[in-house]
Amino acid sequence: MIDLATLAVFSGAVFLLLLSPGPNMAFVISHGVTHGWRGGVASALGIGVADLLLTALTATGVTALVASWPPSFDVIRYAGVIYLLWLVFKTLQKSPGLDTARVSLIPLGRVCWQAMFNSLLNPKALLFFVVFLPQFVRPEAGPIATQLMLLGGVLTLIAVVFHALLGVFGGALSRLFARRSKSARLQQWGLATVLMLLAVRLAVMSRPN
Repeated sequence: MIDLATLAVFSGAVFLLLLSPGPNMAFVISHGVTHGWRGGVASALGIGVADLLLTALTATGVTALVASWPPSFDVIRYAGVIYLLWLVFKTLQKSPGLDTARVSLIPLGRVCWQAMFNSLLNPKALLFFVVFLPQFVRPEAGPIATQLMLLGGVLTLIAVVFHALLGVFGGALSRLFARRSKSARLQQWGLATVLMLLAVRLAVMSRPN
């Protein structure tokens, strides 16, 4: 339904957007450093689930409806701030003495869910799907909802692969830090700092005009 030229341009645009540093990139790398490459990949999968959900909501018109309600931006934004501050609290509650064996026991499903909610509670992600995906839809090419789902699927695939590679990179940094003393404490505070900065970023974010 969508020609290859359009898909190629769309894929290139998605890749360039992913290269721009953002909250998902920070979340994946920080969790890769803290929980090893598995934590980074779990974060990537969580972001992928969020992208699929936003794609489905966009195809059904829900995201456009939510975005059209003026208070929605602030409601989602403050929910995200509260969630990130809760993650900071939980992170600092943990014992910093995490050795390799204990890191492997950390529920990766929990990391995946955290990444998903971190992505969903970013109001700019919702606006991104409302504004970006429809630009590549051609009404004469078939059902619009189907085209949106296809584009969202391609976006999700590219994003998961990209963020998974970042997660593996974070895991490599984790092994580097593991050779140093007090690395567990540094990783713990590093993750808490990243989450706090993401919360501050959301708190001061203004709605795009």
